[in-house]
Amino acid sequence: MKILVVDDEKLLVKGIKYNLEQEGYQVVTAFDGEEAVHLAHDDSIDLILLDLMLPKMDGLTVCRTIRAFSDVPIVMLTAKSEDIDKILGLEYGADDYITKPFNIREVTSRIKAILRRVNPAPKQNDNVMVSGDIVLDYNFRRVTIRDKVIELTGKEFDLLELFLKHPGKVYTRENLLDIAWGFDYPGDVRTVDVHIRRLREKVEDNPAEPEFIRTKWGVGYYYKKD
Repeated sequence: MKILVVDDEKLLVKGIKYNLEQEGYQVVTAFDGEEAVHLAHDDSIDLILLDLMLPKMDGLTVCRTIRAFSDVPIVMLTAKSEDIDKILGLEYGADDYITKPFNIREVTSRIKAILRRVNPAPKQNDNVMVSGDIVLDYNFRRVTIRDKVIELTGKEFDLLELFLKHPGKVYTRENLLDIAWGFDYPGDVRTVDVHIRRLREKVEDNPAEPEFIRTKWGVGYYYKKD
């Protein structure tokens, strides 16, 4: 698989590139935002590690620009620890974030986890789940609503799949964070709210009054039974 690493710290990029190649990944690099957007048009890119602070175009703008034409998983790298930077990254379409300084093993572990979710092992049976107008195809990680393809990120797909498998079951935000992001995920429950809002914007006719993904006030979220 091919990973695009974007950071203006060339020594850091060199170290990340070396370690990822040792794990068997093909790595391409960019050192500014404009170059990152150009390289992201390559359909063979499987994941992007994207620094927040970049010359020519900052990481948030790069993320938003890429999201306009691609749903490739994006992991933000940020030296800032403020929650607002992390939330902004998710708002702009990032799937995950890692705060500098980091252990390279953490980076490779996150990458492996995300790529496993985005490219799961093919299933032999029950490859399609249907719930009303929503059709979820496991083989292609694709969702259609009334025959229209809906472009979802990896996390959005995972959340929708969970809801469809357990209609009517109410999940707290903590539940969803543990299931979809893992027990060791360092983020907080606002991450869930951001992804639920983005998912509603894609699958609901009126996100302000959702038909499918409902809120159980004071508890969490659930999927309306057929």
